[in-house]
Amino acid sequence: MSETFTSVSQEEAGFRERTRLSFDLDADICVIGAGLAGLSIALEAARLGASVAVLEGRHVGWNASGNQLGTVMPGFALPLTDLIERIGFEDAGELWSLSKEGAEFVRANATEENMPGIGLTDGVLEVSNVDAGDRLISRLQMLNEDFDTEAEGWQVDRVREALKTDRYFHGVYYPKAFQVDGRKYVHGLAALARRAGARIFEDTPVVSIDHSGIRKRIVTPSARLRAGHIVLAGNIHLGAPLRRLSETLLPVWRYAGITAPLGERLHEIIGFKGSVMDSDGVDHFRIVEGDRLMWESPETTWAARPQRFAGGVKRRIRSIFPQLGNVEISEMFGGVTGQTVHGMPQIGQLRKGLWVASGFGRQGMNTSALAGQLIARSILWGDERWKLFSPFELVWAGGLTGRVAGQLVGMWGRASSAAAGSLARYRERARVKDREREARLAEANRAAGTGPRHQPSGVRPRTAPPAAPEAVEPVAQETIQETAQETDQEQGVAQ
Repeated sequence: MSETFTSVSQEEAGFRERTRLSFDLDADICVIGAGLAGLSIALEAARLGASVAVLEGRHVGWNASGNQLGTVMPGFALPLTDLIERIGFEDAGELWSLSKEGAEFVRANATEENMPGIGLTDGVLEVSNVDAGDRLISRLQMLNEDFDTEAEGWQVDRVREALKTDRYFHGVYYPKAFQVDGRKYVHGLAALARRAGARIFEDTPVVSIDHSGIRKRIVTPSARLRAGHIVLAGNIHLGAPLRRLSETLLPVWRYAGITAPLGERLHEIIGFKGSVMDSDGVDHFRIVEGDRLMWESPETTWAARPQRFAGGVKRRIRSIFPQLGNVEISEMFGGVTGQTVHGMPQIGQLRKGLWVASGFGRQGMNTSALAGQLIARSILWGDERWKLFSPFELVWAGGLTGRVAGQLVGMWGRASSAAAGSLARYRERARVKDREREARLAEANRAAGTGPRHQPSGVRPRTAPPAAPEAVEPVAQETIQETAQETDQEQGVAQ
């Protein structure tokens, strides 16, 4: 495959007149869905010489693919330790390598030459809400030695030097991870696919699919299409033609806001220039456009107007960085993703000539990119590495009951995260008070001449009397109140 790419003009980057499929057409590959996964498949297959037609019921990047923060890093939504436990160390390593290839696919495309204004910057920091230094060491060792991934451990002091808040403790810094303008990337990807020869038809919903026989048949409102291979990349929006596939995904709407300009004070409080996300998956933020803060946090399992959550985003920012004050949210956006029960994307062949690329909720941009590479290369080259995803079968997500349960589990997880964080900060404050008390006692002993050097032989040094319960009670009460406030905020955001 050639590594020489053609530059994308601003007009081609998503602001062109939409083309509907209004005539019968034959193609090697038909991709259903013009989000990140569908466009990655189209681009890769077109570069490898296939004729590709993409059918999109609305327009390019209309949903979650065009409304995301643009963070790109290796890995999956399923934690690495759980992945190893599920499929074994060797296969987990192969999947992790694929996730790194997916990230490099995005980096290779997201250049200023290909996509003007894409704004690629390096560095992603994952921070912990609790004091988990021991787990950090073992995780770093696994990433660096076993999975060939560059990652640095940040101690508490370094994290808090970059982020002026006591909410975060240790961190893992990924210097080769990066972020781009997510909206420009999805439209730039479509433009690159068109330039490579793929044909993208918007406002063209699929009415029915007949995947029997060598040549598959797809019916749209105004035309028919035949193809040797069909790739289902429409996530939860595939609808009636493939409802059974859509029902294997739990729909989760995620919302984000962008503040009004905050000036230099933003950089004084947030000194890290890349993306920041917490280890519990609650908050995800970064600085954009010089002095504005883009912050993603609220989520629901039902559709809602993004503007409804502006107050929740504002409160969340204030709880983490109170020094910023009552910020103004000037823009809200959001979209729905499909999340799988097992926490891994759905990538592979359902039956001969019928492929699936979905379940990218919480997975990151690298996974939709690796899906594009795997499926296109399997169809055209016979690459069978997609079979590494075979252990993660299609599992029914529970319908309406699953959505209610998912919302309750999400609220419980956020409340648990808030409680664990409050407890960790209480313990930290208690340790500080203990050290201060010991320092005062030592100083008093030295001043009184009763320190160890001044004690007669056989005389035990005086010790401070045990602290009265009343001295601890206010701190504990403060922690309980803080946890309750954080839980109320999380539930308010979720509603």
